[in-house]
Amino acid sequence: MKAVVQRVKRTALYVDGKLISQIDFGLAVFLGVKAGDEEAQAEAMAKKIANLRIFEDGNGKMNLSVQDVGGQILLISQFTLLGDCSHGNRPSFSYAERPERAKQLYEFIADRLRQYGLTVKLGVFGADMKIEQFNDGPVSIILEM
Repeated sequence: MKAVVQRVKRTALYVDGKLISQIDFGLAVFLGVKAGDEEAQAEAMAKKIANLRIFEDGNGKMNLSVQDVGGQILLISQFTLLGDCSHGNRPSFSYAERPERAKQLYEFIADRLRQYGLTVKLGVFGADMKIEQFNDGPVSIILEM
């Protein structure tokens, strides 16, 4: 399981020109589910995202989590994070989980994040999404479980 976590001032997600989800402050999380991933990895990923200290405290140090600052999360499925480019120039996605199982774990992570008291908004699993994002920092962290 792989996630790219980005600190954002604003993120909006569209499908077919229609606004689906939007957050004004918090984290945009792009999530790729790897073949064979289980609930244990998803649980660990949710815990790490909820507690990741990448927001600045009063001293300008990255010492606060999205929970601490009252931010929201936009969780976006992105199987292309698992693209393997080690052989040739066309990525292979053979490491990505089957869509049905990937969607289950994507929704599992969203539910777990909500159990931390976070507001979690979702993209549309498997859709062609367009994303407008105003990164903060920029701060981008890659997590692997």
